[in-house]
Amino acid sequence: MAMQKPVSVVNVSSAVQPKINDIGTNDVINALTKGFADFNAMPTHLLFMALTYPILMVVIGRAIAGYDVLPLVFPLIAGSTLLGPLAATGMYELSRRREFGLDISRRHALDPLKFHAITSIALLGGVQLVIYFLWMGAAHSIYVQTFGAILPDSIIGFAQDVLFTAAGWKLIVIGSGVGFIFAFVVLTISSISFPMLLHRDCGVIMAVQTSIRVTMANPKTILVWGTIVVSGLFLGAVPMFIGLSIAMPVLGHATWHLYRAAVADE
Repeated sequence: MAMQKPVSVVNVSSAVQPKINDIGTNDVINALTKGFADFNAMPTHLLFMALTYPILMVVIGRAIAGYDVLPLVFPLIAGSTLLGPLAATGMYELSRRREFGLDISRRHALDPLKFHAITSIALLGGVQLVIYFLWMGAAHSIYVQTFGAILPDSIIGFAQDVLFTAAGWKLIVIGSGVGFIFAFVVLTISSISFPMLLHRDCGVIMAVQTSIRVTMANPKTILVWGTIVVSGLFLGAVPMFIGLSIAMPVLGHATWHLYRAAVADE
């Protein structure tokens, strides 16, 4: 028996490009407000802690045990923003269900795994993973070109080299610049596409094209949104990553509402 399509999914012909709305800072603030409201109604911080903490602890533990991966710890953490749109797919679905008056039990965060869009979501997620690994390769290359192949002998020594030497500042500036390029590419192709794939039966090509069109039509607003996302994830990671369990779902919910503001209904 064929699987029934989820309620409130819009069928869209692959030839029909959806209308793009002009959005501004007020729409970003409104999306964040609605994102907080969704999180309060459907708190998922424990789920995010269960998913992220084991991975983070393994990475940090490996860095402490052997300093060979220490130069890549920050790129690993910073690079998590490149995978954020994929990781927040469950939050888009919960926000979608709440908007349309459907059951909002947290188990529905896994519904995208059985949706009409799973193939497209997996394909776009695969593209994000490729970009993530390219970023890791670039970060390693920048470190080697700056400090050479010599590995740090301690966490404190590594921190001092990065923060208090000319080579360290060069690493920060170049790394930040290259990281911005990677982040902007991911933001452009995925900030709208993932929630659109859940809402509309359209396909990955149209979803990515729409995300690019939204960025081109509203570049300043999307840059503001991207800055908020990166800042929120960074601040969430500072206090032993505890804040990520709140920042990630809130930003995920808010992304859904930004999509709803940016792409007009049929």
